[in-house]
Amino acid sequence: MPKETSASSFKPYIPASAQLPEMTARALIMGVILGMIFGASSLYLVLKVGLTVSASIPVAVIAITLFRLFNKFGGKDSTILENSITQTAGSAGESLAFGLGVTMPAILILGFDLEISRVMLVGCLGGLLGILMMIPMRRTMIVEKHGELKYPEGTACAEVLKAAATDTSREAAGESSNPHAQDDANRRAKIIFAGFGIGLLYKIANVAFKGWKDTPEVTFGAPLKAGSLGAEVSPELLGVGYIIGPRIAAVMAAGGVMSYLLLIPMIKFFGDALLTPLAPATKLISEMSPHDIRSAYILYIGAGAVAAGGLISLVRAMPTIWRSLSAGLAGMRNGKNDAAATLRTDQDIPMKWVVIGALAIIAIITFATPLHMNFLGALLILVFGFLFVTVSSRLTGEIGSSSNPISGMTVATLLFTCLIFLLMGWTGGQYYVTALSVGAIVCIASSNGGTTSQDLKTGYLVGSTPRLQQYAILAGALSSALILGPILLKLNDAGTVYVPAAQVAPALSTDASKLTETASLQGPQAEQDKASYKVWHKTDTVGGPAGKYLVDTAGKAVYLVDPGINGAYNKRPDGTEVKKYDAPKAVLMSYIIKGILDQQLPWTLVLFGVMIALVLEMAGIPSLAFAVGVYLPLSSSAPLFIGGMIRWLVDRRNNKLDQYKSLNEEEMQAAGDRSSGVLLSSGYIAGGALAGIVIAFTAGILTGFDKAIGDWATAHNPFFEGAYANGLTLIPYAVIILTLYMVAREKNVKAS
Repeated sequence: MPKETSASSFKPYIPASAQLPEMTARALIMGVILGMIFGASSLYLVLKVGLTVSASIPVAVIAITLFRLFNKFGGKDSTILENSITQTAGSAGESLAFGLGVTMPAILILGFDLEISRVMLVGCLGGLLGILMMIPMRRTMIVEKHGELKYPEGTACAEVLKAAATDTSREAAGESSNPHAQDDANRRAKIIFAGFGIGLLYKIANVAFKGWKDTPEVTFGAPLKAGSLGAEVSPELLGVGYIIGPRIAAVMAAGGVMSYLLLIPMIKFFGDALLTPLAPATKLISEMSPHDIRSAYILYIGAGAVAAGGLISLVRAMPTIWRSLSAGLAGMRNGKNDAAATLRTDQDIPMKWVVIGALAIIAIITFATPLHMNFLGALLILVFGFLFVTVSSRLTGEIGSSSNPISGMTVATLLFTCLIFLLMGWTGGQYYVTALSVGAIVCIASSNGGTTSQDLKTGYLVGSTPRLQQYAILAGALSSALILGPILLKLNDAGTVYVPAAQVAPALSTDASKLTETASLQGPQAEQDKASYKVWHKTDTVGGPAGKYLVDTAGKAVYLVDPGINGAYNKRPDGTEVKKYDAPKAVLMSYIIKGILDQQLPWTLVLFGVMIALVLEMAGIPSLAFAVGVYLPLSSSAPLFIGGMIRWLVDRRNNKLDQYKSLNEEEMQAAGDRSSGVLLSSGYIAGGALAGIVIAFTAGILTGFDKAIGDWATAHNPFFEGAYANGLTLIPYAVIILTLYMVAREKNVKAS
């Protein structure tokens, strides 16, 4: 293995003395736009399956391609430093989307409205705080620990940028012109754009035009009564599975198998003969479908397992946490004065502006009305924010963004915050929002801190100016935060069902004179009922389920508002189906808040989940990935498993080729992470996820078209409905699987 380069002897690709265009308007604008696009697709993914994948390499490849295209039409080609700025600004959206998707939907689950001002404030403040807190630690984490902290995604992205460097950039780097650089960059671009096109068209044909069934599923009878198998045949989940790899994908799918082929059949077997409902369910197990059993019991078991898995991963990282904090504080004490920095590659945003910015953010957090914040909450954000941004940066350097336990850090923040609130006697509904705001801002700050570290590592390797990168990611984070809030609300609205109260809570009523908020139906159901109602946030289960109700002037409940995120009803009164988002980690956050502040949680089921996580850890299996699989529908984790298996087959073949024989395991992994298969998978993810968002957005506008297509497909399309639909649906899915496998296979290159 080659000897690591020390920080003192390291020379970046573009030397500090070189003067190339870097922070140009076109580079920043393109980065911001790409950040919004990948942020939107990442938000869609985190709501569906609770995870995202790094956007840095896809953003870099697309930026290089678009600049080359601009050059062909007479414009000036980009430099490697401009491409670095674009990917830096573009990567902020993905980390923000993860933080928002993990935390903000919990407000809905807790029975409050998802206010646009609250979501945008949390996104902006958390994103900016994470970046500002990372800046003082750059020299310690990126420069001084250069040989120790790998930052795998950042290093792989730097390799992509260097491989596509233009002649101008190569000349500045002291290299000879590479006639193959443009061909290689064009090849990569074709793959990712082809993946985007395939993902987009496949999803539109599948979901919008009902070309084939989107989730083939089979339910078993005895001896596995109520057990089921299913898979969502979507390109975005297939791509995610390929990128996260076979190990994590298989462990997640194993969790789903436990839920759907063990726990649900066991509950059905032992509870079928019960003559009374078994709490927390409100109806007999004999009358429950597999979906009902999952909603009543498995979700709590899964939440307990996820909480335990997150905390275990955090405890395991405690030695690293301590080293990170010590190194970060020492670096801040011993760091150079910004004004004295003479090298372009060693210039950060001046420390005075970092301090002023951080204090301004804390002041806004304290006094912002939508956050329901107080001084103690702001202080907790400052303490936990600095702690976990430091930890996130260090862990990202050691194990990469995908394995960084941000969820565990958020769980720990919420646990400590809620326990402090409980000791203070703060247990009302207002403090739900305060506690969640603390957790959300810390989660986003930690996530963005890790992403900032990866980007600064990329810049360090290629020779970017840190100060300009920091400005770029601040701009990218702020821009993405402004659009992700409205997208989150729209996705929720598109899946919201107004359930007639007579179905779920007959004769339910309240005192209407105490209600001040009013609302009317939104989306397709608004066409049948345009009346205005009073809003009642019901927090108990007396007389009907807790949740948001629309009541008439007499106080009688007319509708239960079932949200699109983590809602229980997937059919409107007219029979049309609605796509819901499980938001697994947001559910966990809501359970922690309600369980501690109100002690309203079926702790027995939660502890069963904790025991599952402990058993897995004792067996040497990563419990967090398994726990997320227990919580998610098997139909969501099955396509991840398929993608992971394709990656295993491809890597097994490619690693035998001549060009890989001399590489160690770490170098093989890095090569795989920037391979053709990863690029095509990134395209699948972006195309499929963005098509899903557009379809959800237009659901309320094209209701008649959607119903007409659905009725026709149900009556005439054997791929969508009928005895053979489950099998026929696998044909188009097999096509995109085979395409991924064939593109990912590499040709043998013999050493010359």
